[in-house]
Amino acid sequence: MSAPFIAVNARDILARHGLDSFEALWALKLEAVDAPNTERGGWSSVFRLELQDANGATQSFYLKRQENYLARGLRSPLGEPTFAREFRAIQEYAHRGIPALETAFFAQRSVKGVQQAILLTRALDAYRPLDVWFKEWHTLGWRGRQDLILAGAALVRALHNTGRIHNCLYPKHVFLKLDGDGAGARLIDLEKTRPAWLGERDYVRDLESLHRRSTVPSRSQRLRFFLSYLCRPRLDEDARRLLKRIDRRGSGKAKRP
Repeated sequence: MSAPFIAVNARDILARHGLDSFEALWALKLEAVDAPNTERGGWSSVFRLELQDANGATQSFYLKRQENYLARGLRSPLGEPTFAREFRAIQEYAHRGIPALETAFFAQRSVKGVQQAILLTRALDAYRPLDVWFKEWHTLGWRGRQDLILAGAALVRALHNTGRIHNCLYPKHVFLKLDGDGAGARLIDLEKTRPAWLGERDYVRDLESLHRRSTVPSRSQRLRFFLSYLCRPRLDEDARRLLKRIDRRGSGKAKRP
């Protein structure tokens, strides 16, 4: 097992509780937040972890552990833990300045041919996923809805400006918060993110995926999102063409059995 990655801002608190090693985090007894995922032949579980720092303040994390839960690709034809792929994506997003979740600890090991991995991320407790905001959409004032729309559009634009797509861009993966001076936004679940090999076609893939699952905002509000994403004050010929591509992709998916 190679040396684990431990974020600078997490070293003290993990060491304080004796949790700065793979063995300690793997052995930690916690209650899972939901049922383990077993789709890939192994298992993957998520736990909430709350620790007190030296000042008595609580820092919250999500501890994710998995065993033989593998993804295969050109980089790893024999398979690697999906957390390894997500860890690399989180680090790349940070390097590129794309707001996303933050890694506190990552490590992987092989024990008698069994591949295990741990990914510890900071909880985004100040944020809520977009699908949760949709449940309260009609109770928000005009300013609140506007701030969320603009923050979400800026987040997706920041991602696409780097030449990457999320590739699983659902409302539950867009985390937003409202404060007194606008809104903040971050992306989660980065396992499937990749370069936009097909250019605009890939960006349409992301936009259509988010649009199709965002039925609560009005048509004009969704148009505001789109124009903000494009940094356009109004619809022009290029914007109309891109909207038609999004609609065509959505119509094609609706016709599938």
